[in-house]
Amino acid sequence: MLASLCGLAAITVFSCALFLYWHLSVRAHNRRLEQLDTRIHVNGIRGKSTVTRLLAGVLREGGYVTVAKTTGSAARVIGPTGAEEPIKRRGAPTINEQIDVVAEHVTSEVEALVIECMAVRPLYQQYSQDFMVRSDITVITNVREDHQEEMGETLEEIADSLSATIPTNGVLITAEDREHLRERLRRNAEARGSRLVYADPSGVSDADMRGFDYLQFKENVAVGIAVARLLGISREAALEGMWKSVPDVGVVRLRTYDIRGKRILWVPMFAANDRESVILTLDTLAARFPAGATVIGILNNRRDRGRRAELFAEMVPNDLSRHLHHVITFGAFEDQVTSAMIDGGYARGRIHNLGDTVQPSLQQILATVEKLVDGRHGVLIGMVNIHTDQAEMLIEHFHELSGADHHDELEESLEPGRAPRGTQRLRNALVRPGGSDDDADGSRRERQAVNDG
Repeated sequence: MLASLCGLAAITVFSCALFLYWHLSVRAHNRRLEQLDTRIHVNGIRGKSTVTRLLAGVLREGGYVTVAKTTGSAARVIGPTGAEEPIKRRGAPTINEQIDVVAEHVTSEVEALVIECMAVRPLYQQYSQDFMVRSDITVITNVREDHQEEMGETLEEIADSLSATIPTNGVLITAEDREHLRERLRRNAEARGSRLVYADPSGVSDADMRGFDYLQFKENVAVGIAVARLLGISREAALEGMWKSVPDVGVVRLRTYDIRGKRILWVPMFAANDRESVILTLDTLAARFPAGATVIGILNNRRDRGRRAELFAEMVPNDLSRHLHHVITFGAFEDQVTSAMIDGGYARGRIHNLGDTVQPSLQQILATVEKLVDGRHGVLIGMVNIHTDQAEMLIEHFHELSGADHHDELEESLEPGRAPRGTQRLRNALVRPGGSDDDADGSRRERQAVNDG
């Protein structure tokens, strides 16, 4: 009896201590969030990491001391000067990572947080918004067909799932161009007391896009300009900040390499993995392919992404055959993917299996590419996913060939020329450790001076 009472007492004490720790942690997290002038939660199907980086650049150049966090191809924390550091994980990523980022990086001088949504399931998205980020501005970049298992089969259902991150009494910004989906997002926003702002890409000029040395879309830039307008940041400062921002690892930079005597344009589109984004990107890039070049698409299928493998197998004959002369399969599901393409009308002689069924060496892959290129010039396009053994070999090979032309994002983020106009404000903030109201007001006056030019 005594032993049972002692055990019950120990459990009670442990539970109370655990509850106290949780309570104090939540209070500390909320205090860090409440000190911020601006909290932006970036959600959507395509372009979340890119938009997170662009918005952080806008805020930094607008004078905000800003911390950002991306989740995409390589999870990173981007500090107030634009310098980056990778997120080190001991296991699989979880949404609790967002709390750790706030605890470690939102210090007393930080004024703005831009954070990419990690959650896919609507319940987790809502939890992320209501308890972890509590944004006053949420961005839904677009509504596309992806993650249907968790978010719904139709575009309307996916729009509703993404709406779980809309703030209460805040602002929703979207570049979604289909009016019926945008109106659905508007109704969902109004139900939470928020208003919708449409980031119209027609307001972004070709001259605005020339500041990017990689493939960028006007829709993403339009979101940055919309946020700048909302926060009183000049359009010029917003564009300058976006041009300076370091792109995500999965960005498409076009480079031409010599492969066994053939000139191969390498197009790493692995981060684009939904139908609409891939079609849009290929239609945009086609004009930049060398005349008469043989175009080869790589379907890079991860074993845990069976739905995507099925989607791209259907896309090749139905949507991509006008662009792709040949298709190479990497990774898993090769038999199923090949059969689906043939059933859709794509000729068997145009399909070449070099994935898990073959386990090829790098030299076998390169020899196949050389053989398929009819003439001097070829285009090699990586799609669907990033991580398979074959894709990683190929990516590393092109990385080595790049030499001095290779862009290392972590090194790029340290370049002095990318430092924002508000960096001096950060230095000033660092010598004001007291964090009084007068200090905060003075810091905001400095930021306004930055925006006033």
